[in-house]
Formats: sequence, structure tokens, C-alpha cells
Amino acid sequence: MAEMTAGQALAKVLISWNIDHIYGITADSINNTVDGFYQERHDLKYIQVRHEEVGALAAAADAKLTGKIGVCFGSAGPGAVHLLNGLYDARQDRVPVLAIVGQSATGVINTNFFQEMNQDPIFADVAEFHKQIVSAEQIPHVLDEAIRSAYASNSISVVIIPDDLSGKTIDFVPFKTKKIDGVEQGQQDIPVKEEDVELVCESLDKAERAVLWIGQGTRNAAAEVTAVSEKFSLPVLSTAPAAGIMSARHPNYMGCRGRLGTKPAFETSQMADLIIFVGTNYPFARFLPKNIKLIQINNDVADLGKQYDADITILADAKSFLAALLEKGKVKQETAFLKASCLNKQNWDKWLDKLADDDSDGLLAESVIKGIGATAADDAVFALDVGNNTEWAIRQLPLSGKQKMTMSSWYGTMGYGLPAGLAAKLSFPERQVWAVSGDGGYAMVMQDLLTEVKYKIPVINVVLENKSLGFIQHEKIVAGQALYGIDLLGAEWAAIAENMGAIGLRAANLQELKNAFRKIEELAAAGNSLPIVLDAKIKNVDPIDTQFVPVDPAIYDEKTIDEYCAKYKLGKEDQPALAVLLKQQL
Repeated sequence: MAEMTAGQALAKVLISWNIDHIYGITADSINNTVDGFYQERHDLKYIQVRHEEVGALAAAADAKLTGKIGVCFGSAGPGAVHLLNGLYDARQDRVPVLAIVGQSATGVINTNFFQEMNQDPIFADVAEFHKQIVSAEQIPHVLDEAIRSAYASNSISVVIIPDDLSGKTIDFVPFKTKKIDGVEQGQQDIPVKEEDVELVCESLDKAERAVLWIGQGTRNAAAEVTAVSEKFSLPVLSTAPAAGIMSARHPNYMGCRGRLGTKPAFETSQMADLIIFVGTNYPFARFLPKNIKLIQINNDVADLGKQYDADITILADAKSFLAALLEKGKVKQETAFLKASCLNKQNWDKWLDKLADDDSDGLLAESVIKGIGATAADDAVFALDVGNNTEWAIRQLPLSGKQKMTMSSWYGTMGYGLPAGLAAKLSFPERQVWAVSGDGGYAMVMQDLLTEVKYKIPVINVVLENKSLGFIQHEKIVAGQALYGIDLLGAEWAAIAENMGAIGLRAANLQELKNAFRKIEELAAAGNSLPIVLDAKIKNVDPIDTQFVPVDPAIYDEKTIDEYCAKYKLGKEDQPALAVLLKQQL
């Protein structure tokens, strides 16, 4: 037993859970708690962000990238409210985050004091666990309970602490109960039933055009995914946040379906007669053709059948089930469907490369993404903002199992890229980290480039400036609406970065882009410790819409096909429909 402030005891509880950094901004309603962080500063690093939203988004990214709880804090009133955006992002992607929230001193609560609010109802929707402290002695206990709750349900916990309570001296004895974090919890297994494996094997034997579709539940099963694809002759699709689990360089990987997707992924899934969803609650499954037999394998019973009335539902861990399938099933010779799908993907990749190599009429986003992919380390981490930049990056980055990628997948909040890059470099200090943003998302959070400068966090921040809210622009084009309210004022982001103490690079053509990537490599080799901002001045081109790819002459008339191909400069000769390629294989 030792005497210390409740704030210091709180810090010790965080450290006992292997939490080594925390994001936030101090203020009078949380100063005593932050003083506790100061007492334990050798084991718990306080990262002073310039906006609490950035801190909460960074905490969410920590949890997505590591599986361990992310932690942020904010003061009473405005600081608390600023946390909400990041907390909702974490809730939607179902990762554990703890928010410590300041409150006015107990003596002035319910007196309409400055910044005093009833904060618990504010967090009731976003947080599974939300409690306000009523005595100094309960602070470490409630905090420990909050962390356990977040891990137990991959959810948000909020602890509200009146500032005078965290400054009081208490007797603290460290807790003996074992800490079981998210990584350990993820290792808990669900027994695989032999009859379920046989059902899948029978379905695979009968299917002519089977597809394996993976989600984040397969993150620890990359080897099994690849082996199943090869053994059973299966093209593979992934959800967007699961991109990179199966190497994008593998010929059997088709990419993602939908707005962030590819032509081969759309066509392969449209023509499938069997889809096996593994480890995903894919929200757009409801838009698939209704004549496809669908098998769903998931370790959460609540997700089974949630998005699509599946023919076969199996409660199982992805890795264990795929391993059992490999042992049980019969090898399937390479099918005509897989051959045609792989050729379709090769054609698509060549088309993207052709775009990337052409700057005759201005720099294209494809050129920038190709350069990032060529310059990125084998174990690089990519933090993707929301917008067209996500679309370009998911389609074109050659993500592999060694690399990591994080995005705001379900909540889709702009401004995620820079905070996530910051978090990635703190969680993986030895790895190269890229944050890819559009100019719209970057401008929302660019003040925290100062945080990267202050703590010498050398993230490579790539800003794709097209002076437009491009993702919304596409929606307006499709809806036939006026392009009103989406134009953005540009800026010299590289020059601003230099003024903030970072390294600024600018590129408006291919030669300048190559020079910039060469400079990035030179800076890395020299041990650079400053963040970099690459200001890429790209053309405002509407990316190809792969939610619907009308190129099959057996289904669509010539006018529809010609209009689609002309709109996106897609050559009919070098981008034939999958159905055409399949006929050639039969």
C-alpha cells in the first residue's frame, strides 16, 4: 500500500495494462489527472495534441492497428465534446478505446458553473461503459473496470472525473487480477464442427464459379486464406478495411467491390454461383445478385445473416475453420473461372499503370499512389483518410501481409489520415508510416502537424490536392445535381509545412514527383526525424465508378458500354468483360 494522488493511481492502472502513451489537452477541469500522468511520465507518455478530436482519432487508430486499447482524454465541456468524433469512429469499427473526461469540481456541480455540464448523457450512445466518479478512492477501480469492459466487448469506455477528486491523496494497492487484453481475447477459439466443414466442401465441389470473400476476422489467417484460395481454385475479394490481408500482388486477389473497388472484383462477384464470406459482416452484401448461394463464417453470432439471408451460416473462428477446410477438402484444378478472373485483374492493373505513367495533361492521383507503393518499405504502415484518396489507395497500393493499413471504414470521417499516421508511428516507431489524405480531410486536422514536429514523429504525409470534395463531387454527378458547395480553396501545403517546422515537398508533374520520392528516400537514409508533407497537385478527375461496371455485351447494349468506357477512358479492347474472357477459357 502506498499513498499517492488518485490521479497518479489512475496512471499506474493504465501502465499496468501496458498502455504507454495517451493523447489529449490539459485544462483546469483535468489538471490534477494530468499531474498524475506527470508523476508516471517515464512509463506513460503524454502526447499533447492540438485538438481533442485528433487525440480520439489517434486512439482509435492505435486500437485498430495493434488490437490493444487506445486512450485519450479531454477537459469538461468543449474538450469532452471534441472527443466524440474519434470515439464514434472507434465504436463503428468495434475497437476498444478509453476516454478520460474532466469534470468541474464536486463543490460546483449542479450550480451552473463555467463549462459545467451533465456529460454522462452525451456519451451514453457512443460508450458501452460510461460512469462518473463520486469519490477519489474509486478512481483506480472504476478505471480498471472500464478497461476490462472495453476489451470484453470491443467498445468505448468513458470515465468522467471531477478534478478535485483526482487531486486527493489515497492509499493505493496495485490490483492482482490478471490483465487480459484484446490480443489474448482474440486467441479464444470456437470449436470447429466437422459437419460444417463437410457442408462447405460439398458446396465447393458443386460450384463452378466459387469466390472467397474475406474481412477483418481473417487478419490472423493470411496464410490460410492464400492456401484455401490456391487449393480450391478461388478468386479472392476483401472488404476495404481487410485489404492487404491477402497480398495484393497475388494473382488470385481481385480487390474490393463497390465504390472503393475494382472492375475485376465487381465482375467476379456478379458472376459467382457461390460466395464464402469469412470474418466479415459486409454491409453491402444486400446488393449482391439474389441467385448466388452464400455461406457466412463468423465468430460473432449476432453478425450471422445480418446483411444477407445466407444459405449456410457457421459460427467459427476464421483461422481455425480455414485450417480445417484445408485438411478436409479435395484439391480443385484451376478453373476456367479463376483463369479468366486473374486475366481480368492483370488487364485492370495494366490500365492503372498506364494512367500512372501519363502526365501529359497534368498529374494524376494514380501516379502518386504508384510512387508511394514503389517507395514504401515492405513493412510500411498506411493511414488512409476518407475521400477519393481512399479509393485510389485501396485500388492501387500493393498491400502485403507485412504491411499494415488503417482507415475509417464504417464511420467514414474525414480528417482520419493525419491522426492515424501519428498513432501508427508511435505504435510502430521502427516502421515507415504514410498518411494519405485529400486536401479537404488534411485541412481539417493539419494543425496537428505541429504535434508530429514537437515529438519528432517522421510520418510521410501525402496531400492529394484537387481543390474539390471529390468523393461528394461524384455523388452529385451521379445524381445530376449542380456541383455546388464542393470547390475548395487551394494552398501551398508544402510551404505551410516548412513554416510549421516540418519538411515540405511539392510535385505538379511526374518529374517533380520522382524527385520528391527520391528526396524522401534520402531523408530516411540520413535518419530524418521530422514529419514530411508531400503536396501533390493533381488533376480533379472523377475516379472510375466500379459500383456498377456495364461492359458485358451479353447484358448491356453497345451505347451503354461505349458511354461508360468513354467516360473513364477504359479501352474496350484491352479491358474486355469477364464473361468474354471466360468464354475464351472454356
